[in-house]
Parts: sequence; C-alpha cells; structure tokens
Amino acid sequence: MTPPGRLALTASPLVAGALKALQIATELPVAMGGPVSAASRSHVIDQLRGTTTRSMQHVQVDTGAGLGGKAVALARPSTVVDYLNAQGITHKYDHAVAPERLRAMVALPVRVGETTRAVLYAASRDSITFGDRLLHAATAVATRLGRDIEVEEEVQRRLAAPTVVPAAERGDLHAELTAIASSIQDESARERLLAVCERLRPELDLPGVALTPREVDVLRLVSEGCTNDEISDRLGLLPNTVKSYLKHAMRKLAVSNRVQAVNRARAAGLLR
Repeated sequence: MTPPGRLALTASPLVAGALKALQIATELPVAMGGPVSAASRSHVIDQLRGTTTRSMQHVQVDTGAGLGGKAVALARPSTVVDYLNAQGITHKYDHAVAPERLRAMVALPVRVGETTRAVLYAASRDSITFGDRLLHAATAVATRLGRDIEVEEEVQRRLAAPTVVPAAERGDLHAELTAIASSIQDESARERLLAVCERLRPELDLPGVALTPREVDVLRLVSEGCTNDEISDRLGLLPNTVKSYLKHAMRKLAVSNRVQAVNRARAAGLLR
C-alpha cells in the first residue's frame, strides 16, 4: 500500500515518460525502470522499453544487490561495461539479464529529497564506455523525474487539503498551480492538473487593467525565471527600461513584487 501523500509509481506514466526520454537522451536501445519500496529495501522493474524478452519484467532487485541495488545503496548512478563479467556487483540477477544479452548498463536512482523513489536503467547489448556526455544526459532525465514526482505530490497535497481558500487568494492559488503544471514533463499529468486549475480559475475584476505588449513580454520572461539582465539581452532593451516596464506592470496589477505580478497577470488572463 502506498503511504499517504506518496505518489504511486507502479506502472506510472511519469516513469514511462522518463524511460522514453532516457532512450532519446542516451541513444541506448534498452531502458527499464520501476519504483522503490517505501522502506527502500528493494525496487521492482515493472516497465521495459527496447527489450526482446520478458526476462526482466517484474524482477525485484534488493537494495545493495546487482547494479540497480548498488545504485540505490550508494544513492548515485552506477555503471558496468560488461554486466555478466563485471566486478564490484553481485550477480544475483544474471539469470534475468542473460536472455537480453545486455552488456553495458547504467542504473540511476531517482531521488526526491533524501529518498530514492525509483530506479531507471539504460543499457546496450554492446560493450561501451559511459562518457561524461552520456552520463550527464542520463542523470538529467533521472533528476527531472524526481522533480516531477515531487511537484505532483505537492499538488496532490494542496488539492486534498480541507482548508477553504479565501476568494481574495484564489487568483494567486490558480496562478501558482498553473505554473507548477507547466513544469511537469509528463503530458498526461500536466493535462490533468491544468484541468483542475481551470476549475479554480477565479473571476477577477480588474477594470481598466491593460498591459502593453512590452510589459507582457517582460512578465513572460520573468515567469520563465529570467533576471532583468537576461530579459534585457533577450528583448534588446536597456536594463533600466526593463525595470521601468516591470514597475509599470506591477503598479497596474496592484502588487508589490515580480512573482505576484506574474501570478496576478496569469489569473487575470493577461499572461499565458
């Protein structure tokens, strides 16, 4: 049973999307993965891409055993050039690996905070060396999945909270959830959250508020995390001009900082 507040990752579309991204990022033919148990004693490989047999399906990997178990125990990626002849790992799962003829393999722990929540594998049937570029690309996929898991769990907690949101705060809540949704990589999860956001959309009354195209451009880049200097470079404006546009937009929206300005503009339908 999944503990309260913890996202169930068995056959998760988030994991499925990460495996597809892992194949693309590493250009390796095989990708596998699955969730780590709540007690972190083991993980189950429940999703496969690029395999030719079902030998790896539903294999339960104990923490500390095999390549994936080593990655969980060390909380960092682990690699082998030739799995069946590798030193430094146990060979408890050779019977599952052998039918797939897998040789080079990387196992990536997916971390949320201080906890490993899933393990991703990318593998080749050839003996290859994992260079910095490939490892960086693979690690980026695992990091993104960890962030997506964390975001979706936070959203679920907020939506499940019994607290009644005052009408005055609904605009900021809608804008914040919309921003969170836009950061989720998994398309299905993102669309589900956006649908909920639409139900929360407030009817804001901001009579006479109209942002100029340049003010919208500046706020859009603020929403993407750009600094004033970065906005200046992107739009070809002087830094003081960017500050002026932002100051005017904040005054029109009756807010005191740039984050509130983005949230209020989104909630009012002035910024998408």
